[in-house]
Amino acid sequence: MRLPTEFYQRVRADLRQRLDAAEIDGVLVTHPADVAYLMGFFYAVTERPVYLWFGTTPGGDFCVVPHLDVEYAAAQQVDIDLVAYPEFPGVVSAEQHLAEALTVRGLAGARIGYTTGVSVATLDSWQQLLHGSTFEPFTGIAAMRAIKHPEEIYFHEQAAEVCDDMLRAGRALIEDAWRREQTLPTEGEIARHVITFGTEEMYRRFDHVIFTTKLAGGLVYAGPNAARPHGLPSSRRLQAGDTLILSLGAAAASRFVESERTFILGEPSDQQRRYFEVTATAQRVGTDAMRAGRTCAEANQICLDVIRDGGLGEHIRHRQGHGIGLQNHEGPWLDDGDDTVLAPGMFLSCEPGVYVPGHGGYRISDSVLVTEGAPRRLTAYPRSLEENVIA
Repeated sequence: MRLPTEFYQRVRADLRQRLDAAEIDGVLVTHPADVAYLMGFFYAVTERPVYLWFGTTPGGDFCVVPHLDVEYAAAQQVDIDLVAYPEFPGVVSAEQHLAEALTVRGLAGARIGYTTGVSVATLDSWQQLLHGSTFEPFTGIAAMRAIKHPEEIYFHEQAAEVCDDMLRAGRALIEDAWRREQTLPTEGEIARHVITFGTEEMYRRFDHVIFTTKLAGGLVYAGPNAARPHGLPSSRRLQAGDTLILSLGAAAASRFVESERTFILGEPSDQQRRYFEVTATAQRVGTDAMRAGRTCAEANQICLDVIRDGGLGEHIRHRQGHGIGLQNHEGPWLDDGDDTVLAPGMFLSCEPGVYVPGHGGYRISDSVLVTEGAPRRLTAYPRSLEENVIA
């Protein structure tokens, strides 16, 4: 499941060029997804910090890791020098080990960039230990991650297949209960079923499974609960007449995908048909709007205007979508507040929704690759109302 060496060579060469352009001696990387992106090290995130130093001078890179992770890093074929510290908080802290490693390399007075997400306490510790250095935010890695390489797209494609199969598994569980004339499952039971299915499928496909947060996940909500876009699955049992949202995600090599569909349990009412069709149209129009050269804000407005023009603007609860990569939510953002220009290689969700309190919710989401031409959906589960009625 490790990406090829050529991928990491390409990524690191790009980063060095960006550091040179910013006139920065190197960057301290702390976010697990950034660490995985640059060196292919996936680890369990605990209180024990991991600090990756990446400098403009080839051969001087190193990563400060807890000793208990050294063998695991070797098993992942990590090719950057490791500086191990015994334990947290430790008699000698991880930050002290970092400062010593930089000093030995002649970087005590360096101009140092740091990635977003660094805590105030951590930055203060660095500044005290490396008081001759200057520190400034560096956003270059986020910009790099926004454009997917072909090796990454392959794993996104694998995750998309699993996501679509998770939808089928969730639907089959409901249909089987109905066919056997049994009580319908609860939201929580469906969530556990699809998550187990997706996780087992990843282990079936790949010998060495790696991830930053999870392999598979699912939000399941039906009836009135579906009116809360990020509500957690409950113990409520599905009922005939419900609107059901399966909001599912999976990751291969920690390259995420989400695939979300709205189902109707039984014959749809006129009201359900209206809400579903407006949502489906917004999703189709919004996907087509994700064209290279258009801003995220423009695509978002085109998408959500379909819901507003359909007379359902009061039931909008969120933006059109968001970037996807090593995290299931990352930049850029398909929102009025993001003027990022869409470019080939960007990978985002298109997930407009309509949420009616007391009634239910409707959301259809695909993971979409921006190309030189028409946007390309990687998720392919059917989207029409007729195909998503569970009779």
